[in-house]
Amino acid sequence: MRLGVIDIGSNTVHLLVVDAHAGAHPLPAFSHKIDLRLSEHLLPDGLVSEDLTVRLVEFVRECLEIAEDQGVEELLAFATSAMREAPNGDTIIARVREQTGVTLEVLSGVDESRVTFLAARRWFGWSSGRLLVMDIGGGSLELASGIDEDPDVAISLPLGAGRLTRERLPGNPPTAEESRAVRSYIRATVARQVRPLLKAPTPDRVVGTSKTMRALARIAGAAPRDSGPFVPRELLRADLGTIVDKLKGLDAAARVSLPGVSEARAHQMLAGALVAEAAMDLLNVDRLDICPWALREGLILRRLDLLDPDAARSRPT
Repeated sequence: MRLGVIDIGSNTVHLLVVDAHAGAHPLPAFSHKIDLRLSEHLLPDGLVSEDLTVRLVEFVRECLEIAEDQGVEELLAFATSAMREAPNGDTIIARVREQTGVTLEVLSGVDESRVTFLAARRWFGWSSGRLLVMDIGGGSLELASGIDEDPDVAISLPLGAGRLTRERLPGNPPTAEESRAVRSYIRATVARQVRPLLKAPTPDRVVGTSKTMRALARIAGAAPRDSGPFVPRELLRADLGTIVDKLKGLDAAARVSLPGVSEARAHQMLAGALVAEAAMDLLNVDRLDICPWALREGLILRRLDLLDPDAARSRPT
């Protein structure tokens, strides 16, 4: 079947169309997105503005037209932390439904963590043993650990790169005091929550997902995107200190010159690097394997399992 997924994230709103069949690798067929940056353009009271709401509704309508043109048989739509936490999130979800007919599923942070873990498990396979997965989004950091397809431990923390940049790194580039303060905040927040992960058995493989992780790996020398998804990529903790120091001294315009850094995400790369460094330090991780699949692919896989539940039950546990 041809499946469409509208992903309303904290940074982008993305339509992905895939050819998907139970038991088969989902093949991307079409992609369309806008950089809405919900997590960065909220009003001071946390509300999503009328302007952003109108743009979101217009884009969902646009996605519906594209989905029809692409022969999509089923369309999934979901939203993550920015919509989940906005005081008027329910009102916007109702407005999207009324004006487009699309019902948004709002995922909890723990659900995000679990579904992203599923994507990493399917990508790397059972031979990877116990996984520890780290995902840095625009609004939150997800951490999960487990031996099966559903993690034993799943945690979501309010440490997204976009959120931290908006709330705690106003300078361009930030001052030394701003950088030091946000570093301290990130580490204290992670340290309060990682005990369940530290008590879990040692992972056999540690995985990093998300565009922020991929960009950091690219800065450190990983293969570019056009080399394809199957080229192994990694991010070393030893490289992050150098990356952080480099990003501190550059404004957003200058960061675009770094490999893998897009104009849309350049301003939040320092926050992302500080989160990655803190998570790796506090969880005693020296190396991450970069996974090209994340939350969006995990949702597709979860939906495909429902098409063929017998196949899902027959997988090793």
